[in-house]
Amino acid sequence: MRNIAAFVLALACLPLAALAAESTPSEPEASKPVNWEDWHAGNSVEDTASLQRGARNFMNYCNGCHSLQYERYQRMADDLKIPTSVLEKDLLPPGSTALGYITTTLPAADANNWFGKVPPDLSLITRSKGTDYVYRLFKTFYVDPSSATGTNNLAFPTIGMPAVLSDLGGVNEAVFRQQGDQKVFDHFENLVPGTLTPAQYDEFVRDTVNFLDYVGEPSQIERRTIGIWVVLFLVFLTWLTWLLKKEYWKDVH
Repeated sequence: MRNIAAFVLALACLPLAALAAESTPSEPEASKPVNWEDWHAGNSVEDTASLQRGARNFMNYCNGCHSLQYERYQRMADDLKIPTSVLEKDLLPPGSTALGYITTTLPAADANNWFGKVPPDLSLITRSKGTDYVYRLFKTFYVDPSSATGTNNLAFPTIGMPAVLSDLGGVNEAVFRQQGDQKVFDHFENLVPGTLTPAQYDEFVRDTVNFLDYVGEPSQIERRTIGIWVVLFLVFLTWLTWLLKKEYWKDVH
């Protein structure tokens, strides 16, 4: 009986031992390369608070070089529920009016001298490139001494824009590994911490991308709402048409 009890106890412990072995991370798994191309923005233009923070981020960090030539200040304030007093105090540049378009004060000649080209307008950047692309662009700057700006980017190699958010997200070094005849990205190593934690910086980037997504189509929330009612109306109209057809043809069969 003692032998049988010991055998049963050993069998009962086997799953626990196997589970413990599975839960222990192996060395190759711990050093798995970072797949930055799978990062997603996960933003929502229905989040008004996020859009407000994104507008603040853009005006403080992006508008010095980039414009939003299809968006008016007043339209932005109305859609994002920004009070007029806040708009005039914190968002409107000197000399601009609420009915004007969001332009940059950077002269084109200076832009050409400093960056080699005029920074693009960002009104339609999320519509042409997608929100995930813009999100990865903000998240993949790294130190590159061979670059004119001292930085480079995984999503946009040889980018002319400097890492303007490095004071927030920190300064990172890209570590590459050899794969065959090519060097591929492995992971980032933080050289200088930013003023924000990784989670806070991630939220900052998402809010900024969310705002740019809104600017790409300011009426998209209204369009989706109207679209639902249009589909419901068409379903109802189809049902009425079927009843009418049935009434007309009831004596034929």
